[in-house]
Amino acid sequence: MLTIRGLNTLYGSAQALFDIDLEVDAGAVMALLGRNGAGKSTLLKSTIGLVRPATGSIVFAGQEILGKAVHLVVRCGLGYVPEERRIFTSLSVDENLSVGRRPPQSGLSAWSPERIYDLFPSLAGMRRRLGREMSGGEQQMLAIARTLMGNPKMILLDEPSQGLAPRVIEALADSLTALKGQGLTVLICEQNVRFAERLADRATVLETGQVRWRGTMADFAADIAAQHDLLHV
Repeated sequence: MLTIRGLNTLYGSAQALFDIDLEVDAGAVMALLGRNGAGKSTLLKSTIGLVRPATGSIVFAGQEILGKAVHLVVRCGLGYVPEERRIFTSLSVDENLSVGRRPPQSGLSAWSPERIYDLFPSLAGMRRRLGREMSGGEQQMLAIARTLMGNPKMILLDEPSQGLAPRVIEALADSLTALKGQGLTVLICEQNVRFAERLADRATVLETGQVRWRGTMADFAADIAAQHDLLHV
């Protein structure tokens, strides 16, 4: 579904990503792990088009998307949930979902508000609640839900568990596990190994903008030495 080759991204004269190679199979969940400043968010922003890489290739669903404008990448079927969530705080839950609606991708079942509320039951009882009246966890679920209303083939999730209470993280993990069961391809940027372990099939670990480890999520979750060296946990 997604193939990245030789990706180099700079901020001015400072290089943030170095020759990144990454592959995410259709229907799989890939965890992108690393400490703060490792380059995880930059890789997601480079993929969706918010940051323009200097060199490399990004092929999504058979199309080269490097250099395309963000709205054109989204039309190809790639969704993005930023770390900041960026829901519309003056709009209700229903209205946020309506704003995110796009025509379905060929061959995929369309997302509807009813399907969203089945996936995120906690949102079902607050359809008229304004975004600014929601907790951080509720806003995170709404941000994911709004992206799903765009009917993507794949979504990029940037630090979805950050700053959330443990019980909220559990509820979010349950919903994302159900989403995985529906076959959506996901690249999830995380620092929380236990959260990623519940969802991901494979893991790629970044350190100072370079790939330092890749393999199955189960292998990385069991490798305490690698976690200590790369994540300092």
